[in-house]
Amino acid sequence: MSRSAHPAGPRHADVLPEGHYAGPPADLNTLDPRVWSRTVRRNADGVVTVGGLDVTSLAEEFGTPAYFLDEDDFRTRCRSWKDAFGPDADVFYAGKAFLSRAVVRWLHEEGLNLDVCSGGELATALDAGMPAERIALHGNNKSTEEITRAVEAGVGRIVLDSFQEIVRVAHIAEKLGKRQRVQIRVTVGVEAHTHEFIATAHEDQKFGIALAGGTSQSEVGGGPAAEAVRRALKLDGLELIGIHSHIGSQIFDMAGFEVSARRVVQLLTHVRDEHGIELPEIDLGGGLGIAYTSDDDPREPHEIAKALNEIVSKECAAAGLRVPRLSVEPGRAIVGPTAFTLYEVGTVKELEGLRTYVSVDGGMSDNIRTALYDAEYSVALASRTSDAEPMLSRVVGKHCESGDIVVRDAFLPSDVAPGDLLAVPATGAYCRAMANNYNHALRPPVVTVKDGEARVIVRRETEEDLLRLDVG
Repeated sequence: MSRSAHPAGPRHADVLPEGHYAGPPADLNTLDPRVWSRTVRRNADGVVTVGGLDVTSLAEEFGTPAYFLDEDDFRTRCRSWKDAFGPDADVFYAGKAFLSRAVVRWLHEEGLNLDVCSGGELATALDAGMPAERIALHGNNKSTEEITRAVEAGVGRIVLDSFQEIVRVAHIAEKLGKRQRVQIRVTVGVEAHTHEFIATAHEDQKFGIALAGGTSQSEVGGGPAAEAVRRALKLDGLELIGIHSHIGSQIFDMAGFEVSARRVVQLLTHVRDEHGIELPEIDLGGGLGIAYTSDDDPREPHEIAKALNEIVSKECAAAGLRVPRLSVEPGRAIVGPTAFTLYEVGTVKELEGLRTYVSVDGGMSDNIRTALYDAEYSVALASRTSDAEPMLSRVVGKHCESGDIVVRDAFLPSDVAPGDLLAVPATGAYCRAMANNYNHALRPPVVTVKDGEARVIVRRETEEDLLRLDVG
């Protein structure tokens, strides 16, 4: 099928061939536990509940759209990752997925580390009490101000992303009388099976320093990454502790990590042979996928830990290296499944022979991922159950943009009507973090729910917030 180009991406309203869609589920009222957070249920009246509270009461108190985050689920996932990797590895939560002061406190209490990639994320982490030595700073173009604040605070590592940054961080550290712990981010030539915009380890993109020159992986010692190591080792302001690699996002297949680990170990071997040192750490990044729909089948943390440890141990044994301390960076895999977005239906528009458009009171201002990545989501009628026949639906937002789609293709009960509540699961990652003010929309609140109590951890924006920035 041909798809026409459009400034906002492929056309969204193409009629797909017969049989493209999987049939509707046997029961539209069922909530797949792979997609929803651990405490989500339907009560005796058929209303969706989370943490013991029903969504109709939550909507009355906090309004819609709103993100509802299951705190018990978040903490359980933190513990699962920490326990899976054990005391001899480090788990860094990727703050870009979703960060707030409450989240930072939870991470601190559950013993996870935190990686940040901007001055604002760093400020949030420090303000909420995360010990600086448990923070890593990422980014392909860190400002002098961001680096200075990180070095002054004593962050545990800065991940160097370019030759210019090697000198910049060293200069700032020396000026401050410090020796900054750093890793070098390398691109290993692995293109994960994911969307082009979130595949980050092939050479033709902005992140990292290439492992090998040109397109060959056979001359690691002559490549840019090896030269970056040479330069870092010569600078008094830097303590090079390891190599960092990240191959993409929403990955289910471990094969890419195996190739990445092998190539990182090749670089570690070259460093040993050239400089007589064995770097003590490697970070294989994050990017592990979650279930957005019932078709997704992500791995559990213990499976991921077992696979990564076996991969690294095998490659190091073959190279005669001591096994370095391993770091991983799950973000989406922790927070993604813990939250859902609750909407109210405003209009229902049937296009006979095609689909029914169900418009809600949010859209691409609270979840831009569908428009940006063609991301797929699930959706459920949350305020009641229904025995009506399923109808092919497209859940859309209220913005002035035809690409304003929340769930592209879903089956909803045919009696969905204005005033019903719809819930879209697995929106904990990159939804509030990427929320925006398109059409001057007010960004929704984040409400955490636990043991029958709900509290706002990020409040809803107000018109006063918008106008306060508009200085006229």
